[in-house]
Amino acid sequence: MSSCRSLLPGRRALTHSVFLAALSANATRAHAQDAPAPPVELPPVVAGATLIPTPQSELGTSVTVITAEEIAAKQQRLLPDALLDVPGLNVVQTGGPGGLTSVFIRGANANQTKVLLDGIDVSDPSSPNGGFDFAHILNFDLGGIEVLRGPQSGLYGSDAIGGVINITTEKGAGPMRATANVEGGSFGTFNQTAKVSGSADWLSYFLGFGHYSTTDTPVTPPSLVPIGRAINPNSYDNRTFSFRISAQLADGLDVGLTSRFINTTLLSTSDDFLGPENLRSDNGSDQSFSRAFVHNSLFDGRFDQTLGLAYTHYDRSYLDPNFFASVPSFYEGSRIKVDYQGNLRLIEGETLVLGAQRQVNRLVNSNPTYAVDGDTTGFVELQSSIGGRLFNAASVRYDVDDQFGSATTFRVAPAFLIPETGTKLKGSVGTGFKAPSLDQLYNNYPAYGFFANPNLRPETSIGFDAGFEQTLLPDRISFGATYFANNIKNLININNTFTSYANIGQARTSGLESFLSLSPWNGFTFRADYTYTVAKNEITQIDLLRRPRDKLSLSATLQATPALLLSATFVYTGPWVDTNRAGTATNIVAPGYTLLNLAATYDFGHGISGFARVQNALNVQYQNPLGFDQPGLGAFGGVKVAFGPEGFL
Repeated sequence: MSSCRSLLPGRRALTHSVFLAALSANATRAHAQDAPAPPVELPPVVAGATLIPTPQSELGTSVTVITAEEIAAKQQRLLPDALLDVPGLNVVQTGGPGGLTSVFIRGANANQTKVLLDGIDVSDPSSPNGGFDFAHILNFDLGGIEVLRGPQSGLYGSDAIGGVINITTEKGAGPMRATANVEGGSFGTFNQTAKVSGSADWLSYFLGFGHYSTTDTPVTPPSLVPIGRAINPNSYDNRTFSFRISAQLADGLDVGLTSRFINTTLLSTSDDFLGPENLRSDNGSDQSFSRAFVHNSLFDGRFDQTLGLAYTHYDRSYLDPNFFASVPSFYEGSRIKVDYQGNLRLIEGETLVLGAQRQVNRLVNSNPTYAVDGDTTGFVELQSSIGGRLFNAASVRYDVDDQFGSATTFRVAPAFLIPETGTKLKGSVGTGFKAPSLDQLYNNYPAYGFFANPNLRPETSIGFDAGFEQTLLPDRISFGATYFANNIKNLININNTFTSYANIGQARTSGLESFLSLSPWNGFTFRADYTYTVAKNEITQIDLLRRPRDKLSLSATLQATPALLLSATFVYTGPWVDTNRAGTATNIVAPGYTLLNLAATYDFGHGISGFARVQNALNVQYQNPLGFDQPGLGAFGGVKVAFGPEGFL
């Protein structure tokens, strides 16, 4: 994992110009000697920070890059697992796999994080706060994850107060290759995946299927269950199908389509006024995310433009048999979005990005409620490089919402490199906003005396960070630290009479992110991240819920032999303020916890490998959030088979 640094273990921190020079020199040597030259490794490249693929060393934005190789080495099956040790970020899941999962970046609210999958906004228009549930994304087909920290609305608009999580899936490349694996283990786990990918002269393709299933995950603390009621485990089933295809129609013209379909079922224990109920509730969901695009490159690549059309759809149901319900409640949300981006290379080192978007969100539920709201956007960004040392990305965005009016946001993120000392100075300042959800604007509950508020204004913020990154030995040692602060206003809360929503909240978050990365020899990497976060309600001066002040993560990978890869991840999360499970008591201090996860992969050759992992190896008993047990010690193992050029076909 790469985070807040100018290099990864084993990779030189090259600027873009240095990289091009090295590549050119390497090609010249190869031609002169008529023999292949040693490969030149690209520095980590980030697409989400500026909307243009950019070497991470040139970015002022604090960003963590999680590669597909790192996910595979750690055998992280679900998106929350992959995010667990990211600095500046706290993952909260109500129970085991499939339980509602929230992510807090730098102390901001969980619904103040923008989540994109292959450029698609995957937030749920039908959810109460308009946020994204991270529980249902399987990792089997992910190509990478970028976590951008700090206000990002200058490029991304609503929801990006805390940051942006930009997820990409695999692309087809090279000869056809197919893989399949099967895994079983604790808690009734039985998982399977199958993938096929490749490319021809004009066509690239990827198709994948993943099935994740657990039948016996204990999540309800026995002490909370009334006498005479059953204590039931959670059961979760996830079936995901994804594909990605692109075609080169002519020189400078290509088209593509990416789609993901998710079907899930979660049997879990709900609550009544006495506590956890006797019978399990049935939570079902169908999710689909698709985006088609046309890409055109003109004037020898000096002008590059993309037109996209995206569709997001949620169809959720909830049935609680304890209330003798025969018909489940349903919630349907959808989003249609048209986006345009044009990249104009003005002169060497200066690129202008122009963008425009129009999206319409829709909500239908069994309350009953039907609501629609739209947003029209324009933005511009100037990305600059001066002398191979000073880099900057400055953006401004203007949103016009059909309901609440306009919002203007900006972001500036410079970075300064000192190659002679291996030093990078970086910083950013920007604003953010979070639009009210359709539920908050339009969903009334007259039977309970609670009504929506169509006059809500967006939540707003201004934040900054400043830090440094230092390399002592090329490819071997690097460290750094970043201070951050974010002021958030107009937070949407329930009003004092408990009859509606109002913009009455105000919060401030601040803290320090630091890291140390070591690669003392080839084949071994170690990384340590420590984050200190203070997140307070500015009105009451009380800590915000579920924002631990201290988080420490340690991660190591070892290529012990050419065939054996080992991985270990340790995470310590300090105490935090929470509510009880029923929500009747607040400001309860929850104890911290530690996690140790281990993984090993062995390549038997001929396309066959075996793998094993141990989660919560110390068998720590803890709740996060309070009232929901997290899984104890779990052991899992399986086999992977590859077909293709390097497999046994």
